[in-house]
Amino acid sequence: MRAIITGQIGLDKKPYINGAAEFAGQQGEGISVYHVGDLMYKEGRDVRPGKILDLPLSRLNSLRRAAFKDVIADSRDQKNIIVNTHATFRWRHGLFSAFDYDQIAALKPEVFICLVDNIEVVHHRLHQDHEIDATLKDCMVWREEEILATELLSQAVPGSQFYILSRGRHIDTRQTLFRLVCRPGMRRVYPSFPMSHVVDMPDVLKEIDDFRAELAKHFICFDPGDVDEKLLLERAIAASKESKDYLEVAPHSFGGSKAAGAKPIKVRVREVLDIAGDIDGQIYMRDFKLIDQSDMIVSLVPELPGRDGKDIPGLSSGVERELQHAWEHTKEVYVVWKPKKHPSPFITETATKVFKSVPEALAYFEQKGMFADKNLFGQ
Repeated sequence: MRAIITGQIGLDKKPYINGAAEFAGQQGEGISVYHVGDLMYKEGRDVRPGKILDLPLSRLNSLRRAAFKDVIADSRDQKNIIVNTHATFRWRHGLFSAFDYDQIAALKPEVFICLVDNIEVVHHRLHQDHEIDATLKDCMVWREEEILATELLSQAVPGSQFYILSRGRHIDTRQTLFRLVCRPGMRRVYPSFPMSHVVDMPDVLKEIDDFRAELAKHFICFDPGDVDEKLLLERAIAASKESKDYLEVAPHSFGGSKAAGAKPIKVRVREVLDIAGDIDGQIYMRDFKLIDQSDMIVSLVPELPGRDGKDIPGLSSGVERELQHAWEHTKEVYVVWKPKKHPSPFITETATKVFKSVPEALAYFEQKGMFADKNLFGQ
């Protein structure tokens, strides 16, 4: 598979992509990786590290074309390749494209993947590595532009596929990237579950995390929880009521674990409040796109403690909307219904099948041949 990976500056894509290629090697597969930025610096040896985007656009375009020319020539007979680049840049020159269509067409990519991450982490990395003054709002806008430009570019390349992929906070999505490039026949799944209103329920959160982890073992999963600024916004709202100016956010490494030895990220409360509308709008857009790029949705509806000791279904408005969207777009819809109370017709009549437990659902998927062979697909 020939893949182009895009994403805004601040994602730290290079080690992430190298990790996916290393994992591929452990599975007996080879992925040739081309970092266009490194190749541009190789072409322009006089350009100081971190300063290439300050060049005049004419020279920047010339260096990029020279780099892509080398990639096209070197990768011609390669089975699996990843080209690490950008679709757009938002820099001192304003907004400008980071590709030439004729060279993209000559490369003949089969898949375009736009990488995303939580915006406060992207903002932190951006200012850590570059001399630039950008707000959280700037980063949100840039992410939206990068997604749209990558999708449009994919639409212009006949037969190619487009995906949004999180860099990973809950699970290590480098394995997901490997599967998209080397195992495209695997089933793609959107895990659906309640999020914001169960954050203070550790038992329910563990049940949800176990559910997500089980699906990730057997499918290509596009997990909506791997990018979630809603919790950041709720914390900012609470902090503003206490007249706090900053929040502290724990940095994360691959797979959701805390980065060893890393200091907390300080985030300005006012900046988070300023992007409240962007957060909600992008969650709405992105989650539906994740469903659209999946073959099926698997939703966990846990049982939550209610008033007067009466348990209630953990069916959030977001989960209901996701199920409806999947059904209307002819996806396979599976629901794991844990509550004692029977699901309503709005669940049963729009679901392909309803299960009483996660093991029951997994057994059904295995029986139907939905699981990839462990030896063949790398677990």
